[in-house]
Amino acid sequence: MADMDTPNIRPFLDTLAVSELGRALLAKADNGYNVLVGSTPDNPLLFRSYAGRPRKLMQVRQESGRIIPSTAAGRYQLLAHYYAPYKKLLGLADFGPASQDRIAVQQIRERLALPLIAAGRFDEAVSWERNIWASLPGAGYGQNEHSLDYLRDVYVKAGGRLA
Repeated sequence: MADMDTPNIRPFLDTLAVSELGRALLAKADNGYNVLVGSTPDNPLLFRSYAGRPRKLMQVRQESGRIIPSTAAGRYQLLAHYYAPYKKLLGLADFGPASQDRIAVQQIRERLALPLIAAGRFDEAVSWERNIWASLPGAGYGQNEHSLDYLRDVYVKAGGRLA
């Protein structure tokens, strides 16, 4: 897929994964591709098959202490109700790593952030994506948001270039 060849896209995807799951959890799972929401490095909740998208409803504690239900799963913590439309749109056969990457890139494309990422305009791209990923600064979902400085450092260490 041409979008996977977009400059800086792989470091941006890696940054999203670190933001959503954390480095420790990525190291304990299949690079995050098989992680259910609510996982921690001490208690990784993993699914076993990529044949289909897991639909497990989990109870997640927000920073405020409030418990919310979530079906997020995978490296980019995709909600279950988004999978069927993306599967059809992208002609996906499964919920494997390549499929998850393609969905994340499609979400980035839909927010018109691919040109920003290609140009190394990281801060702007994050701002345009924050309504999709709860861990991005300014997302406002009541979950753990990372600072832009931290994420920029992750991105550069993953090989991303800044404008």
